[in-house]
Amino acid sequence: MSKIKTAFFCGSCGYESAKWAGRCPSCGEWNTFVEEVIHKAPSRNEKARVSYADQEKIIKTIGLHEISGFDEKRIVTPDQELNRVLGDGIVLGSIVLVAGEPGIGKSTLFLQMGLQLKDITTLYISGEESEQQIKMRADRLQLKSENFYLLTETSTQTIFQEIKKLQPQLVVVDSIQTLHSPYIDSSAGSISQIRECAAEFQRFAKDTNTPVFLIGHITKDGSIAGPKILEHMVDTVLQFEGDQHYAYRILRTLKNRFGPTSELGIYQMTGQGMQPVTNPSEILITQKEDQLSGISIAATLEGMRPLLIEVQALVTQSVYGTPQRTVSGFDLRRLQLLLAVLEKRGGFLFGMKDVFVNIAGGLKVEDPAADLAIVCSLLSSYEDIPLPNHICFAGEVGLSGEIRAVNRVEQRIAEAEKLGFEKIVISKYNQAYQKKTARHSGDKKSGLEVVSMARVAELYKYLF
Repeated sequence: MSKIKTAFFCGSCGYESAKWAGRCPSCGEWNTFVEEVIHKAPSRNEKARVSYADQEKIIKTIGLHEISGFDEKRIVTPDQELNRVLGDGIVLGSIVLVAGEPGIGKSTLFLQMGLQLKDITTLYISGEESEQQIKMRADRLQLKSENFYLLTETSTQTIFQEIKKLQPQLVVVDSIQTLHSPYIDSSAGSISQIRECAAEFQRFAKDTNTPVFLIGHITKDGSIAGPKILEHMVDTVLQFEGDQHYAYRILRTLKNRFGPTSELGIYQMTGQGMQPVTNPSEILITQKEDQLSGISIAATLEGMRPLLIEVQALVTQSVYGTPQRTVSGFDLRRLQLLLAVLEKRGGFLFGMKDVFVNIAGGLKVEDPAADLAIVCSLLSSYEDIPLPNHICFAGEVGLSGEIRAVNRVEQRIAEAEKLGFEKIVISKYNQAYQKKTARHSGDKKSGLEVVSMARVAELYKYLF
């Protein structure tokens, strides 16, 4: 009989301990240790492990200058939004973790991606659905490919045997929480199983230079299920976000070793699958016939992508003793800061007003350049005067009431000009950027007038 060992694992960070502890010494979380039974089989050592590479790798120390460089090869997919978040395509040998709410469209998106790559041999491994269910979804997507293969299996030993026969160029695992390794005796979905299965696919990806996508679940609080080490092991972490009541989905990059982080791709859920939204600014701005107070347009950036979003504000007289401050898609503490600036520097009495702020389209905005649009929406609703049409804003508001400069203002101006806006209000301290683009205040040669302001008080006089 082989020796059986029990160990305790932290559910937050994956720290392993020989005995139970109330507090994890690694991450400091309380009551997160779970006992699991580990079967130490003789094949657990490194000699018994399967080598996925064609040639056995010789392990030796080598100097950095001795390593020959090579061009980074990528698989460019027909989906431009997916290429954007991955950093211009799928890097060979990379391992990508994708997580999101149930039913948000993770399986649909990567089934669609595998069917669209007609020249790439793709293996789709499903531990949750049968072949008939996946075939029904593929028929709904109206896509066909001769190089797309299915495998409904949860044992990693069987999976790698099939992979060795097929030798695919791309592997999609749906999902990592359903797999189990023969080297670990605990149940599928446990911390040790997730860590071991992810490690096996990581070795496979690096040894064979085959890209692997791992689809993962999330917990009730929105974090990725499993140990935190899972996010450290992979090369790229993508998070699917969106509201069930909206048709739009956001694919956000949280970690990327081969490209910029904080990138996002926007999709629309339709009957034919996930359709990329190439120009999200047109969708996020409401087309309305009547002019209404409390609405402004902010020129923001999400990663490297410029977006024009609609900011809505409602300021009413407070009925109760304590005024309400309600926000959707914006930081509540940032709103309280802006209200304090308006009250202190501008003399506006928001102390007895209920304030409601909403970012249209279900987006969450963290760009400081949205401050100016928030302030203009608040003042418009406060005075009950609509803002002029075809004007947008890009600026950060400081505690002294000044309008601070923001980065990459040229991209914001270009996006506003593309959508037909006539004016954009930016900081006076963005003059260095304006000189590069040869645009100055009042210059209409480009079809867009750039208005420079130094303080919120000046902007109030200009607008109202």
